[in-house]
Amino acid sequence: MATAGAQRGLVRAHGWARPKLSMSQREAIDGFICISPWLLGLLVFTLGPFVVSFVLSFFRWNMIRPPVFVGVANYRELFTDQFVRYATKATVYYAGLSVPAGLLGGLAVALLMNLNLRGQSIYRTLIYSPAVVSGVATAMLWIWLLDAEAGLINSALRTIGIRGPAWLADERWAVPSLVLVNLWGVGGGMLVLLGALQNVPTTLYDAAKVDGAGAFRRFWHVTVPMISPILLFNLVTGFIGAMQAFTNAYVMTSGGPHYATMFYVLYLYRSAFVDFRMGYASALAWLLFIIIMALTLVILRSSTVWVYYEGLRVGTARRRGG
Repeated sequence: MATAGAQRGLVRAHGWARPKLSMSQREAIDGFICISPWLLGLLVFTLGPFVVSFVLSFFRWNMIRPPVFVGVANYRELFTDQFVRYATKATVYYAGLSVPAGLLGGLAVALLMNLNLRGQSIYRTLIYSPAVVSGVATAMLWIWLLDAEAGLINSALRTIGIRGPAWLADERWAVPSLVLVNLWGVGGGMLVLLGALQNVPTTLYDAAKVDGAGAFRRFWHVTVPMISPILLFNLVTGFIGAMQAFTNAYVMTSGGPHYATMFYVLYLYRSAFVDFRMGYASALAWLLFIIIMALTLVILRSSTVWVYYEGLRVGTARRRGG
């Protein structure tokens, strides 16, 4: 007891009391404690594999024998592998079709869902519901719909005298078929764009009407600039998703016919879990990361021309120091 009293006396004499935390510091500590499970998951399931895959890309490993260091041999092989060219070509083709189609389709549906009609909430729910359905379940449904003989789509076309294509079995129609399947889930993009449309100030439309602007001019000069940040968001996320397309191609076509739908991630999956070339698959993943990063930066750079924030173009705001 005497020792404890002496220690307290020294603390009071020399000002060694425990420092008091401010309110903001206590809130920060509480916040980190609350998000610690997420931070742990990020470290274990995202950042950890991220680093491991980079290290593994310099090794040859089939998951049975110990890894063997091969330097940059895996990266050199990327530029001589013909399947990398097939996969990149198919993925870029798919992204070039699906991203604009998804963006324009989502905007068109959002404009319709923004109208003041009876039962609008029901329509919005029905259009959004496919976006929450499992990808495999959606793929199985569309395999039946796109069947060349018994499919519902070709059956409907035959009733009006049109012979439908083989869809998934035709090399020319395989990728457009997957784009069509992707459009079925346009409700996700629609929901974000609908929120942007409902936040456009009505005073801008009133001012445009007073100036004599028609419906198209109001849409082009008021609606599009005001929702352009959301258009940019949907463009970037849609592009990243298209470059990582996998589920529909794997379930519906398995990369065929004639490698028409051998998308990049599908080839990466086969390299890792069919050929058991984990090091080469890691190198493929890092090449895809670089491609996506570079093209995303190009998109973001182009946004200085067409994206507006609070009535100012991004490039104008930067020049003014905003």
